[in-house]
Amino acid sequence: MKKKLKTIAQTTSALLLSMPLLLVTACSTSSTPTADQTSSSPAVSTTAMDMPVPDISKGELLYESRMDSSESVKDWVMEGPGEIAFEDGWMRMWSPNEEWQHVFWAPEHFPESFVAQWEMQNLNIEAGLTIVFFAATGPNGEDVMDASLPERDGTFKFYNNDVLNNYHISYYAHNPEAPRLDVTRLRKNTGKYLVAEGPTGIKHDSTDIHKITLVKNRDHIFFYVDDREIINWVDDGSVNGKVYGAGRIALRQMEWSVFRYRNFKVWSVDENNESVTKP
Repeated sequence: MKKKLKTIAQTTSALLLSMPLLLVTACSTSSTPTADQTSSSPAVSTTAMDMPVPDISKGELLYESRMDSSESVKDWVMEGPGEIAFEDGWMRMWSPNEEWQHVFWAPEHFPESFVAQWEMQNLNIEAGLTIVFFAATGPNGEDVMDASLPERDGTFKFYNNDVLNNYHISYYAHNPEAPRLDVTRLRKNTGKYLVAEGPTGIKHDSTDIHKITLVKNRDHIFFYVDDREIINWVDDGSVNGKVYGAGRIALRQMEWSVFRYRNFKVWSVDENNESVTKP
């Protein structure tokens, strides 16, 4: 690795080196956090196996990007020194010279219930970290691109501990200079509240093509990597305030990450269909 693994102390440590978890059942609630309950002290945690899979199927296709050309992502917004290039029907995303973290925002404001899918492949198994932000808004429901909000440059704190409200899932995490934790984590921001855990999303040494499925059905969130359920959690509003509704989706990478992406799609949830969405 060329440089900047030291940044783990500033950012990835919040995801990978957080302190022991308070494990409760999915129906448990926590008391209102006190002043000394810092953002790295999780209020609620549950595994994916605790919750039943909801009956959800795809409705109307709301948005689609093949991610195979500059035209296909012309309305996306990059924050931080990320670069993209296109080859063989894929979009490769990285930071030249491992300069810094970067966040790539989809152009739509998606409803409170949706099914999102995309494919991705790791091109650098030496190190990296990927996150998806969703249901992201400003503190009063503003679009994340509203000019009244503070400027952002890809630095993690502007997305998880500043003014934006959102959920985020870290589903690939590999730092060879730190103990590897085989875990996927869902946090509720702002404040970095750890609310759910599951097994490893993408393995640290995997070069396979993976299909990612993210479902938010009002208060119910679940997340698949290929056909494996990783996160299954219901937000009862007891942690960090109300359930988040409509908002934007973004793909985030640490500076050492080199992934390629394709076929990003978002559907509404068809609540009248009894079949279950499968990845």
